[in-house]
Amino acid sequence: MAEQSDKNLTGFARIQEYVKTLDNSPGVYRMLDAQGAVLYVGKARSLRKRVSNYANPNGHSGRISRMIRETCSMMFLTTRTETEALLLEQNLIKQLKPRYNVLLRDDKSFPNILVTKDHGYPQIRKHRGAKKEKGSYYGPFASAGSVNRTLNQLQKVFLLRNCSDSMFETRTRPCLLYQIKRCSGPCVGRISQEEYCGLVADAERFLQGKSTNVQADLGRQMEEASANMEFERAAALRDRIKALTQVQAGQHINPQGVAEADVIALHMEGGQACVQVFFIRANQNWGNRDFYPRTGSGADAAEVLRGFIGQFYETHEPPRMLLLSDEIEEAELMAEALGEKANRKVGILVPQRGEKKDLVAGALRNARESLARKMAETATQAKLLEGLAEAFDLDAPPKRIEIYDNSHIQGTNAVGAMVVAGPEGMLKNQYRKFNIRGDSLTPGDDFGMMKEVLTRRFKRLLKEDPDRSEGHWPDLLLIDGGAGQVSAVASIMREMGVEDIAMVGVAKGVDRDAGKEEFHRAGQRPFALRHNDPVLYFVQRMRDEAHRFAIGAHRAKRAKQVGATPLDEVPGVGATRKRALLTHFGSAKAVSRAGLEDLKAVEGISDSLAETIYGHFHERG
Repeated sequence: MAEQSDKNLTGFARIQEYVKTLDNSPGVYRMLDAQGAVLYVGKARSLRKRVSNYANPNGHSGRISRMIRETCSMMFLTTRTETEALLLEQNLIKQLKPRYNVLLRDDKSFPNILVTKDHGYPQIRKHRGAKKEKGSYYGPFASAGSVNRTLNQLQKVFLLRNCSDSMFETRTRPCLLYQIKRCSGPCVGRISQEEYCGLVADAERFLQGKSTNVQADLGRQMEEASANMEFERAAALRDRIKALTQVQAGQHINPQGVAEADVIALHMEGGQACVQVFFIRANQNWGNRDFYPRTGSGADAAEVLRGFIGQFYETHEPPRMLLLSDEIEEAELMAEALGEKANRKVGILVPQRGEKKDLVAGALRNARESLARKMAETATQAKLLEGLAEAFDLDAPPKRIEIYDNSHIQGTNAVGAMVVAGPEGMLKNQYRKFNIRGDSLTPGDDFGMMKEVLTRRFKRLLKEDPDRSEGHWPDLLLIDGGAGQVSAVASIMREMGVEDIAMVGVAKGVDRDAGKEEFHRAGQRPFALRHNDPVLYFVQRMRDEAHRFAIGAHRAKRAKQVGATPLDEVPGVGATRKRALLTHFGSAKAVSRAGLEDLKAVEGISDSLAETIYGHFHERG
């Protein structure tokens, strides 16, 4: 890595000095401003040639010219190949979030369907995250909803179990899913292992796009059962064929000539961009998602699409083909990099005719409509923020509002919640929950809980962003509570030396009715907004969202505690070994009473771990 700086040189002159030190190696360069913040990250086949372009004062767009003028220093990192440089570039962009780069802001993982392979009666269920479990994965699906719909269809047609292994081992009678014909009841022997594995194979063929063959096989089985006068079995097969027919009828926009592809379309308007991604797997449309990347202060369509693809597939497995709405820069290099990641060939195509062109046109139409809705929502949100600033006497419309709430039952499983709103609406990827740790708190002490939440939140801000340059500091705090809560929060903020952030308490008001809220500010009289004021509805929505998020976090914490067992406290016993012990002994109590030799007999439990488990429960008496 190389780095140089000279306080007396900026812009073109500064870059010209760097050119003298560079060779033709491939690599990644970073352009930094006077404060050391990264303005731009780029990759180059030849660092010398690429950086030389910036040293020339002529021929640049307004965006690039602004970036060059702000550049005070640069950093360089050489790589062995241009492909390595491309992959490193995208990593650094996601990590550093430079102002002039295209940035993918919403990059959550996508769910898959998992058919497990570590049990005699495989389970089918939704899976999200790293593919570490043994089994077959099908996806990605665009959302949890699309996975749930598909799983619901599979249950109707193939009658596969979705219960956990521990529940499977301990059942003594069929569950409700068996009664409503959504499961074949393998847990209680209502189907043989061979027959069940046949159902699993049919389900996997369906997920691979071979549903026609599955339907034909079911038809033959129904005819055979009818000929043998097995009318009950024939009726069951008829119901499965009917369900499969409904599934096929409900699947739309399923391409015949495209087995596996991501269809990616970009629409740009008014300095904003929407990228629509359709997931085509096994000749089936498994849903779509829209993304709104930051456009890097004016990047063109080719750069926006290239930046999106590079960052999107850093964390997602690329399909065999990408169908794009626009040409991208260095498409062959991108295909090579994606192929290297996937360990197989990945094609990139901008189709000009036929079914592929129609797929892209559909995605582009969705991108255009989604961006129009987004821009309309943004305009409405801007008016609401202006109204909020006027109502609460703020200097300017807030860019970041943080809303806080607590949830508990008589002080137990207490959770604090923070939700965030801004010009683009509710920013769900910024939400945070706080497990209340204060052992000295009196159960139900809302003031104490709020103090802990705010202290942890702002201590972290003071540590990670002391100069408030990264946009993580709020302009306005909304607190669920009245004058007492506001006074307590103001005191907390003074203790931390943070007294310049506006704060408003939202109290239910007379009869605790929605619409009669009172607003409290430190040192001022409470006031109310008129009943039909859009700003009032806006505040209510934000408060209700904080309440919803807090309750959800509290319920999740409570459910986790309910599902806890003494095995959770044993060192070295994780989820897999816990499952093995419960399967072998039937309950945590039986594990605690088991002898050392019995513990050693459990699959996956080593002699030393068996001694640890035995010692843990023995010491506890």
